[in-house]
Amino acid sequence: MAEKPDAGVSADQKKSLEEERDQLSAIHRMTTDIAQQLEKARIAEYTQLLNRPWKLIWTNLLAGSARGVGIAIGFTFFAATIIYVLQALGALNLPIIGDYIADIVRIVQRQLELT
Repeated sequence: MAEKPDAGVSADQKKSLEEERDQLSAIHRMTTDIAQQLEKARIAEYTQLLNRPWKLIWTNLLAGSARGVGIAIGFTFFAATIIYVLQALGALNLPIIGDYIADIVRIVQRQLELT
């Protein structure tokens, strides 16, 4: 005859065993969550990147160059839009805005004469 595995265990011991199992399953759940969060944060890739400084430098150089080109293109479009709007306003011959644009044109012409 086979005996039950819990045959010689009292009710208090069963309760403490269940509490330990619950605690262990909670700890397992928490460590699994932490591991998933670390994977989402890409900590492993970051530490590998720190261990290879030349790759870090190259990545930052490319990112900085792309950012610089993006800023230059964005500023070009922004400046072109502003100039277009100022030309349209200058064509309307509005007294205040027309004087302001005329001042800007004079300043630019003086700067061109100096160079």
